[in-house]
Amino acid sequence: MRHIKLAPNWLRFLIVVVLVVGVFFRFFNIDGKVYGNDETYTSLRISGYTTTEVRQQIFNSRVVNREAFARFQRLHPNKSLGDTFKSLAIEAPHHPPLYYFVARLWAQIFGASVTAIRSLSVVISLLVFPCVYWLCRELFNVPFSVPFIAIALIAISPIHLIYAQQAQEYILWVVTILLCSASLLQALQLESKRRVPDRTLTWGIYTVTLALSLYTSLLSGFVAVAHGVYVVTTTGFRWTKTIKAYTLASLTSFLIFTPWILVILVNLLQFQRKTAETTEKLPPIPLIQSWLMKLSHIFFNLDFGTENPFSYSMNYIFFIMVGYSIYILCRTTHPKIWLFIVSFIALPTLPLLLPDLIFGGTRLTVEQYLIPSYLGIQLAVAYLFAYQLYDGNLTLRRIWQTIFLLVIVCGVLSCTMSSQAETWSSKGVSSGHAQVAKIINQASRPLLISDSIGMNYGNLFSLSYLVEPKVRFLLIRDKNIPKIPKGFTDVFLLNPSSNLRKEIEKTYKSKIVRIYSKKYYSMWKIGKPSGGKKFT
Repeated sequence: MRHIKLAPNWLRFLIVVVLVVGVFFRFFNIDGKVYGNDETYTSLRISGYTTTEVRQQIFNSRVVNREAFARFQRLHPNKSLGDTFKSLAIEAPHHPPLYYFVARLWAQIFGASVTAIRSLSVVISLLVFPCVYWLCRELFNVPFSVPFIAIALIAISPIHLIYAQQAQEYILWVVTILLCSASLLQALQLESKRRVPDRTLTWGIYTVTLALSLYTSLLSGFVAVAHGVYVVTTTGFRWTKTIKAYTLASLTSFLIFTPWILVILVNLLQFQRKTAETTEKLPPIPLIQSWLMKLSHIFFNLDFGTENPFSYSMNYIFFIMVGYSIYILCRTTHPKIWLFIVSFIALPTLPLLLPDLIFGGTRLTVEQYLIPSYLGIQLAVAYLFAYQLYDGNLTLRRIWQTIFLLVIVCGVLSCTMSSQAETWSSKGVSSGHAQVAKIINQASRPLLISDSIGMNYGNLFSLSYLVEPKVRFLLIRDKNIPKIPKGFTDVFLLNPSSNLRKEIEKTYKSKIVRIYSKKYYSMWKIGKPSGGKKFT
C-alpha cells in the first residue's frame, strides 16, 4: 500500500468547498419537490392514523376538498406515540419504528409540514460526514486523504442528496450503518491491543448501534451478516476471545430487536404482502441496465432514464471506474481493509441478486435496498483517488486529478439539477404528479374521481399537496358507478379500471380520454354527456 500523505493545499480547499456546496444543496428547496406517495405514508404513520381509518372516513362516495386529506397528515391531540406504533405494527411491519418515533417527536416540536418533516432528514444527513470520517480512520488509518475524499464524494452524491431531502428512514439508516461499522472496526483494533476497559465500551457501542440499525431497516440483518463474515475470516476461523465478544454483542443486538420480530410474526400475512411487491419478473437485459444505472447514480444522475444514449454511456464509464477501484483496493491494501469493503459491497447485495436471477424479481432495482453496497463502493472509489493522486509519475497524477475533478463536477451538476426540479425519478409513481396537478388546476371547477385500490391511496394524498383549493375529490369505496354531481366543468378519473370506464361511458353516454399515462398510473378525462344526458 503506497504511503498516502497529507493532501496538498489545493485538494484541501476543493474538499472544503465541495462540502459546503453539498450542505447547501441539502437545505435548498426542501419543500419544492413533490411530496411523494411513500412520504405521505410517513406523515400518516407519525400522525397515528391507519389507512383503514382514512378509507372509512373519506372514501364514502362524498365530495371532499383537499383539507380532508390534510387532517390525516398532521398531528392530532387524540393520537399518541402509541398510535404511531399501532399503525406501523398493523399495516407496515416491514418498516421498523425508530425513524417514525423520532419523526413523531420532531413533529411535536417543529410541526408536521412538508418543510418540517423533510428538515429532519436534512439534519440527520449532516451526521453522515463525521460518521464517514470515523469509519475511514478506523479502516485506513490515514490522517486526511481517504476520509476527506470520501466525505467530498458523499457530499455531492445524487443518491445522498435525494435521501437527505426525503421524509423516509433511509438517511437515518445510512448513519446507523456507518456507526455500527466504525464501532466494530474500533472494537477489533482494541481487541488486538488487549485494552479491556476501552474494548468493553466499544463492543457496547457496537451492540447499541447495530440494534438501532435493525430498528431502522430490516435489511440491516444483511449488514450484520457482512460484519460476521468479516470478523470470522480475519480471525482465521478460530474460536477466539474476539469471536466470543463479537458473538455476544451481535446476539444482544438481535435480542434487543426481538420485540419487533414478534410484531412481524404476529402480522406475518401483511408483511408477506408488502414484501411481495418486488417479485415482478423483469427480462435479463432491462434488469442489467437498471443495475448499471443505479450504480452510476451514486456519482451522476440527470434523470435522463436508461434509453438516453448519454446516460447509457455514462453507466458503463462509472461501472469501469468502480471495477477498477475494487481491483486497486484488493491489489494494494491489507486483506483486513479490502475484505471489509468487498464484503460490505457484496454480502448485502447477494440475497437480493440471487432471487432476482433465479426466480425473477425487481429487488435489486429498488435503489434504497442497495445503500450498504453504495457506501462500500464510495469507500473504494475514495481510496482509488487517494492512491492515484499520489502516484510518483507526474503525468498519471495529472490524469487522475482531472478524473477526480470531473467526478466532482458530475456530482455538483447532478445536485444542481435535482435541487431545482419539481420532481425526480426517485418519486416513483408520484414523479408525474406535478404535471397531472397542472392539468387539473387549469380547469375552473374540477372534480377528481378515484378509489383507494392499489397505489391510488398514496397518489391521492400526494396530489392533494399540489392541487388548488378549488379542486374537489369524489372518493368511492366500492365498485358501484359514482353519482357525478352537477356544477363541475371538468371531471377526471385516476387509475380507473377498464370496467369502471366502460360503465361510466355507458351510463353517462360520455367518451373517456386518457390524458396522462405512466407505468401503473393513468389519468383520464370524462367528456360532456351526449344525447341530453346530464351529470346527476
